[in-house]
Amino acid sequence: MTSYDLLAEVLGGVLAKSGVHVTAATAIQCTAVLACARVIANGLAQVPFKLYRADGRARMEASAHPLFSLVAHGPNEYQTSFEFRHMLGLHLSLTGNAFVWLNRVGDRIVEMLPYQPGSVTVTRNGWEITYDLSTKDGKRVRVPAEDMWHLRWLSWDGVCGLDGVRQAREAIGLALATEEHGARLFKNGARMSGLLTTEINLTQEQRKELREAWQAAHGGNENAFKTAILGGGMKWFPLVSPNDQAQFLETRRHQVEEVCRAFGVLPIMVGHYDKASTYASAEQMFLQHGVHTLGPWYACIEQSGTQKLLTPEERAKGYYLRFNANGLMRGAARDRAEFYTRLYGVGALSPNDIRELEDMNPYEGGDEYRVPLNMVEPGSAPERTEGSDGKA
Repeated sequence: MTSYDLLAEVLGGVLAKSGVHVTAATAIQCTAVLACARVIANGLAQVPFKLYRADGRARMEASAHPLFSLVAHGPNEYQTSFEFRHMLGLHLSLTGNAFVWLNRVGDRIVEMLPYQPGSVTVTRNGWEITYDLSTKDGKRVRVPAEDMWHLRWLSWDGVCGLDGVRQAREAIGLALATEEHGARLFKNGARMSGLLTTEINLTQEQRKELREAWQAAHGGNENAFKTAILGGGMKWFPLVSPNDQAQFLETRRHQVEEVCRAFGVLPIMVGHYDKASTYASAEQMFLQHGVHTLGPWYACIEQSGTQKLLTPEERAKGYYLRFNANGLMRGAARDRAEFYTRLYGVGALSPNDIRELEDMNPYEGGDEYRVPLNMVEPGSAPERTEGSDGKA
């Protein structure tokens, strides 16, 4: 264990080499981290999340199942489905873990209550896992594994997810350090610190009074650009190079990209634009975000929920949880129109299917699937006779 890790254990967080104490609470104060966590949480919360049942090739919403309302509308009496999944996304993206206590009446889940990752202790004994909840009144409650929905993101041991903030501590720490540097710079009138020197011997009290007088006269934005008058042979020597020489802005831009890289979020999704980007490339990046960033998150929660919230008998009957991310992949109106036209032309979509995708009401007779007259089923083409090609 390094000295950094040892101090981190004492402080309950992670000390980056930049000297910044990095925890989930401090990391989220970095705008790049906050934006990445928000983008992931929004993606998990804004699309429908429902219980379905597969019957052969047919797929239908399992609205009669008691779990349907919990995942689609609200898991408890104080959270909506959006708020619930928004919270899970924030916990998962920052700590790699999310914990939900399953309140059961018999074999039926009647309520799902999320807990903060820091309030849950995971204990593994062989392959038996138990969870200890720390309540606000200081009590500890032991919860068996079957009553805890534990969602894990990137995991090393299969028991707990890797702490995203801990793994990206250096990138986050440097981002926080550069932001603090900028804040202190402007607090001191956008001027660098330095030395006041004189050949006169000063007592400790005189040095203290001189420092306080100089700070009062020239410190802070309100005193910026005031003229300094030095007497007694005093001289001013700045100690730090200007920000342009230290590439301050370039470092801040680079740290946004580093944080995005750690969270797997495209920089354009957090408002970090490349000057070379065009409207067409930006649109493709948005689609890439839905496929490569949110797609794995959807698969993670779908499979975890299907395994933990449904019994083996229910899974055998075809029940499963699924995000409907079609809305994120719709693209522009022109692209959707071309997509619908092609699928309608081969009989893959009916008019009412298209209207449902566009949030429009169905109409009578719109459930029929149509194909062009010159298309027939394979193997049913009429036999060709001599002269049928128009030749004599």
